[in-house]
Amino acid sequence: MTGMANATLPDLTVGELSRRSGVPASALRFYEDEGLIRSRRTAGNQRRYCRDALRRVTFIRMSQRVGMPLSTIREVLALLPDDRTPTRADWARISQCWREDLNARIRQMEQLRDELTDCIGCGCMSLAKCRLANPGDRLGADGPGPQRLADHRADSYDDCKGH
Repeated sequence: MTGMANATLPDLTVGELSRRSGVPASALRFYEDEGLIRSRRTAGNQRRYCRDALRRVTFIRMSQRVGMPLSTIREVLALLPDDRTPTRADWARISQCWREDLNARIRQMEQLRDELTDCIGCGCMSLAKCRLANPGDRLGADGPGPQRLADHRADSYDDCKGH
């Protein structure tokens, strides 16, 4: 039914999509250049977006808010059908792609919250020299960056590519 309703409504201009999504037109053009959304061109070379672009833009913005890089967002959006408006089932399927990744990010944020207080609480402000959290800079041998907070898992959305 959604597909039939969308077929009777005109496509959106870049200004209309910007207004409806709250995303600047420049960002919409960037998303299009990056292959995240698509438009067609009128005889006057103006962009026109299918109505489902509004959902895709919302998905992009929400994904960015939880820290997903555009390359990952592009790969997941590629799993949606091009020949029709995505259904609720389509969106549910791709949302499962990131479930474990989002759970891992939540765990990482909770760990950061809990351990950051302890680190600042000791007063030394240097994990390289801290005798409590990192005696002898033993974490330095594990590589650069925040080793206690580093997440070394593979991207979980790779499992969805075959679906």
